[in-house]
Amino acid sequence: MKITVIGGAGVRTVIFINGLLNRYKALNIDKVVLYDINQEKLQIIGKLCTHVINRNHKDLKLETADNPIDAIKDADYVVTTLRVGGDHSRVVDETIALKTGVIGQETTGVGGFSMAVRTIPVLIEYCELIKQYAPNAWIFNFTNPSGLVTQALRNAGYDRIIGICDAPSSTKFRMAKHLNVDEKDLYVEFFGLNHLSWIRSVKKYETEILPDLLKDDEFLKGIQEFSMFDPELLRSIGFLPNEYLYYYYHREKALENILKSGATRGKTIEEVNIRMMDELKSMDMDTDPEGALQIFLYYMAVRENSYMSIETGSDKKEVIEKGNLEVPDGMGYAGVMLDCIEGLQSEEGNYLVLSVQNNGCITGLEDEDVIEVTCKVSKAGIKPVPIGEVPESNYLLIRFIKLYEKLTVQAIKTKSKEKAIQALTLHPLINSYSLAKELVGKYDEAYGGIF
Repeated sequence: MKITVIGGAGVRTVIFINGLLNRYKALNIDKVVLYDINQEKLQIIGKLCTHVINRNHKDLKLETADNPIDAIKDADYVVTTLRVGGDHSRVVDETIALKTGVIGQETTGVGGFSMAVRTIPVLIEYCELIKQYAPNAWIFNFTNPSGLVTQALRNAGYDRIIGICDAPSSTKFRMAKHLNVDEKDLYVEFFGLNHLSWIRSVKKYETEILPDLLKDDEFLKGIQEFSMFDPELLRSIGFLPNEYLYYYYHREKALENILKSGATRGKTIEEVNIRMMDELKSMDMDTDPEGALQIFLYYMAVRENSYMSIETGSDKKEVIEKGNLEVPDGMGYAGVMLDCIEGLQSEEGNYLVLSVQNNGCITGLEDEDVIEVTCKVSKAGIKPVPIGEVPESNYLLIRFIKLYEKLTVQAIKTKSKEKAIQALTLHPLINSYSLAKELVGKYDEAYGGIF
């Protein structure tokens, strides 16, 4: 079976391949094809991936393609992980937002809006090629903002697409580690939207423990995702939040910390990636593939070390030494997709957190609304666990963001500046017609007339 990665020159592809190596035979996968419009970067990433395969003495076949049709043709699974406009577009998005007085973040609020406007038309073109050259392929969308992008593609009629984010699986991993329990013995149930979800049930050996966890300050401070929130807030809402809810629950703190830092997350990532690629381009990767891999791993560690540190005002600077770093197992990035493939091939199935259509899962939402929820994945299909009614405070926030998403999809489809302004006016992180109008105008100008 064949996996195609569109956006294969992304730096996380190396980690994705490493995660795949432990499971490709069991999942009947024998070939991976990487494609990217940046062919120079693709060749560098391709060489790193090949070395990771060789150093592990595996026989997984890896190819790079110079056109999307060759990459897509006869694929069984397609991963979409694009950054239309490159790293600098994220800097532009976040800078415009901050100068206008709102949070600049690539998936949440106006940063996610701008990224979606650039990305969705491109992804629809790729989906048309997939429909023509690999009509039975499952599409795993990692492209941010994942929930909004998946909503747009579903609305456009592509029904074999699943939105994937590694945040929920990473949270569950850290929870299991803290609780000293195997992940398979810990059930964690999510509901909401991508980057706007809550945990409403945690079962250890089938016993509900969420109320006890909410009372446990040591647990709340010991898990990265929860430590940034006021514990009293978590106890009052009765759920454990996705880390991106920090932008909503502690909005002024996030904005103040970003402004105070003098650099956005996007700018930090851009600079790290530039230094990484400059070093890799300057060396002979064919004669020293391990040296090249160690350079890559060093910069990836620097990148991950700064995650959410700007927004939360934390100063978590670990000492990172070049030369003897291990390749991450990739189970955050690759794991969810591979667990999904495993589930689709099995009778017993797996419980996974995915972005899928609601279909009656959360009361009050439309069936076609894409939500992020725990699903049972098996040969019988992908079925969200029934959530039913949710507390009004959660429900109203979900509805606001879902309406914003649907208006954004309409704005992109019709190239309507009016719809775009309506979408941002409704978003809780903007919540102003005058700001929405100003922001749409600035992004339209920055990207040469997107509406």
